[in-house]
Amino acid sequence: MLGILFRRLTTDAASGAALFEGLTAEARRTTWYTKGGVPDTLDGRFAALATVVALALVRLERDGKDGNRLSVALTERFIEVMESEHRELGLGDPTLGKTVRKLVGMLARRTELWRSTSAGTTDWDQATRESLYKGEIAADGLSHSAGALKLLCDRLAESSLASLERGRIA
Repeated sequence: MLGILFRRLTTDAASGAALFEGLTAEARRTTWYTKGGVPDTLDGRFAALATVVALALVRLERDGKDGNRLSVALTERFIEVMESEHRELGLGDPTLGKTVRKLVGMLARRTELWRSTSAGTTDWDQATRESLYKGEIAADGLSHSAGALKLLCDRLAESSLASLERGRIA
């Protein structure tokens, strides 16, 4: 359904697939859930995935036109996967579009949050709390997740655009 609306935004439909796969692997690390206290639920897993994708989108902004091309491809892949996953969960056409738009909006809010954090206008712990958790979180869980996100942010910064396009994060 969304393929009709977003068809051909990128010349290579698979362009963002490798990076999305690498980011998905990051979001699936068990430490987010065991040490970080991110709920091991659909919502918690989405929060982890959307957070790491948002950090990657912010990182890609520094590479201008080429970064924007990969950013569009990554976002398209995010949309494709969200649509596919929600179809598997049983959502049909009447509600699927609205649900995916909501998820893309949640990714956009996280991207803006991490953009302001990287600019120094939002506190890192506050951004971590808003991005990963719905409710209260223990201080040690928040500390773990904030540290892990800083490390991921550094790894993304150290990665060349070509490496990221191949799904390799330093």
